[in-house]
Amino acid sequence: MKSKKVLSLLITCAMTASMGTTVFASTEDQIAAAQAQKQEAQAGLDQTQANISGLESKKQELESYLSELNSQYNELTESISQLSTQAAEKEDELNKVKVALASAQKAAIKQKEAMSDRIQYIYEKGGTTMFEALISAGSLSELLNQANSISELSKYDRNMLEKYEATQKNIAEQQKKVEDESASINTMLAEKGSKQQEVQNLVATTSDNISSYVNQISANQEEAEVLMAQVSSADNDIAVLMEQAEQERVAEEAAAEAAAQAAAEEAASEEESYSEDSSESDEDTSSDEAYTEDESSDASYTENDSDSESSDDSYSNDEEAGTIDDDSQYTDASEDTSSDDSSTEDSSDSSDDSSSDSSSSDSGSSDSSQGTYLGNFKLTAYCNCATCCGTAGNATASGTMPVAGRTVAMAGVPFGTKLLINGNVYTVEDLGTPYGHVDIYCSSHSEALSFGLQYADVYQLN
Repeated sequence: MKSKKVLSLLITCAMTASMGTTVFASTEDQIAAAQAQKQEAQAGLDQTQANISGLESKKQELESYLSELNSQYNELTESISQLSTQAAEKEDELNKVKVALASAQKAAIKQKEAMSDRIQYIYEKGGTTMFEALISAGSLSELLNQANSISELSKYDRNMLEKYEATQKNIAEQQKKVEDESASINTMLAEKGSKQQEVQNLVATTSDNISSYVNQISANQEEAEVLMAQVSSADNDIAVLMEQAEQERVAEEAAAEAAAQAAAEEAASEEESYSEDSSESDEDTSSDEAYTEDESSDASYTENDSDSESSDDSYSNDEEAGTIDDDSQYTDASEDTSSDDSSTEDSSDSSDDSSSDSSSSDSGSSDSSQGTYLGNFKLTAYCNCATCCGTAGNATASGTMPVAGRTVAMAGVPFGTKLLINGNVYTVEDLGTPYGHVDIYCSSHSEALSFGLQYADVYQLN
């Protein structure tokens, strides 16, 4: 009966521990799922931020190109303005040349007409005129003077004609030059105007591309904000689930301890009850045997008084006496056995007390070659990023910069306390977690995520 009750209690404890383990495993699964969601959101966030960086780079390149195009457009505008001024000046110069050429042409025509008239007059009336001049001349000197005058007049006419022709030729050449320059200016104006239109089209296209990149950057920034919110939400969920897991673990340990204590108390009660029942049974057996012995003694005493025993009766009486003696010895052995059972019970109680003392000794802090044992603590990890600490690059609460493999955070002990965890020595340099929860610093956020939630024995070395 006692074995069945103890077995039932043990089964109850096992079921309680199994239920707690199942609940804890379910919470661990939820934490793993939340961490997976966070990693997925973080990966999407990293990709989106990379996209934003690439778009920003392309946008800056286009803005630089647009600045160059605007400079070219301004230079072309200024050049076109200068060429337009030059073209107007050349047009005025060409008009003046044309007027001068027309005047020269008119003067040459008049000179030709005058010269033609004089030549015609000389040929038509040349003989009479010469004769009249010779006759009318008062002397040879006057005659020579008149002939010289006629010669000089002819020479003048030829010189003036040649001069007008040269002037007309120069004006014509100048007109050709001005026309060529004007044509060149007009060609340059056309080229500059075409180039300006091309640059203007490029400016419009580049501005549209920049606007497109701005819209893409804005969309990616909105997506990044959504992903950051998801990462933050996942962090909060993980923190809540980790706290829940810790509470469930504590509740599980308390339930298991209570169940174990109840089982021990029930077993002790059953053992005590069983011992009492065994003692009562031994006492009843001893009384019955003593009563049988008394009856046998009385029968022997009656036979001896009657003096009518035969040798067979004497032998029978002796045999009965021997039986009585054997029963007495059995009773004594039974009493010894009862005494042994009592001694066994005492030994069991002593063993239980020793086991209880040993369990009590293991539950508290103890000193060993590894340092002072603090207990089985919860372990998490963090890094120095904005997601873990709010802002990146912060110093610890003790004023030092965190170092992976050295820095841990935990309240309840002084800064500088050395902790031995899984064979590694850490230094408490930061706060943020209660006593019993050690937050280990990692060099990157991915390492902190992959660390997850763990439990380990923690020893204090100083």
